[in-house]
Amino acid sequence: QTLIRHPRFSSILVNSWSNSRQEQKWVRTNVVIEDHVVIPKIETQNADADTFLESYVSDLTTIPLDTSKPLWEVHLLDLKTSDAENIAILKIHHSVGDGMSLMSLVLACTRKTSNPDEIPRLPTPYKNPSSGSSRFKVGSRGDCRLLWLVMVLCSAIMLVLNTVCDALEFIATILFLKDTETPIKGDFRLSKSKRMCMVHRTVSFDDIKLIKNAMNMTVNDVILGVSQAGLSQYLKRRYGEQEESMPKGIRLRAAVLVNIRPTTGIQDLADMMAKGSKCRWGNWFAYIVFPFSIALRDDPLEHLRRAKSTIDRKKNSLEAVLTFI
Repeated sequence: QTLIRHPRFSSILVNSWSNSRQEQKWVRTNVVIEDHVVIPKIETQNADADTFLESYVSDLTTIPLDTSKPLWEVHLLDLKTSDAENIAILKIHHSVGDGMSLMSLVLACTRKTSNPDEIPRLPTPYKNPSSGSSRFKVGSRGDCRLLWLVMVLCSAIMLVLNTVCDALEFIATILFLKDTETPIKGDFRLSKSKRMCMVHRTVSFDDIKLIKNAMNMTVNDVILGVSQAGLSQYLKRRYGEQEESMPKGIRLRAAVLVNIRPTTGIQDLADMMAKGSKCRWGNWFAYIVFPFSIALRDDPLEHLRRAKSTIDRKKNSLEAVLTFI
């Protein structure tokens, strides 16, 4: 009732030639639901359910989507895991839309428990009315303007410097700057002979919010800091298994995806599909190269502070816009 009404979910990509150039365009087609919904027969014990699920998803990554039909599938697994009674896996080609688009679509597939006929509405972000306008109340109007001008100039200078540094590092990474050889560094040249494994973990969002509020951070800051701490502990264990000491100054970086739409957060599907919308449907994301600070620290919260410091500097840069271009 929801998916096939969307143009991208009821169209196929067709190659065409224009001015001696090959182009791809979306062409509407009839959707046969049975071709897109997969219900496999599962014979496994509940104790092996989590392992089976990870193996099933890993196998899906090795099977390309059929381009003769719309580029999506829904796999329904009658499988009770440690997190859920049943599992639905949505396999969707990235040309259909990015993560923000798909989350809005999934939200449109749900209904309120209080009113099964009504689509849930997203809460309006709270804005503190006292912030911003009362910042420069002390002093004369001229002093406030001068202070504001100095702050704007300093911010602009830092933005340019950070962007130049990030751009140079990005170019250097393409040419010669590689990550340190560690036990967890993969080799994609072996991808044909070795299957990649998709692993996921479910963590308590209440725990994340507890740390966020105590440390005055965002949820993303906490997740990056926890990932950094976890990678440090994991590498320590891996080097210990090889009876080696973990080297200092390990260069380990990750691509962190960034939504570059003017409006942030999950949007209503109707707003995304509206003509001229600022939160439009499609692939409007970029990424930043995030360097993890791999080290063993006496204070585990230091991982969060360093991660926040790094991501704050990255936010004050146009690196994401450059990678998108």
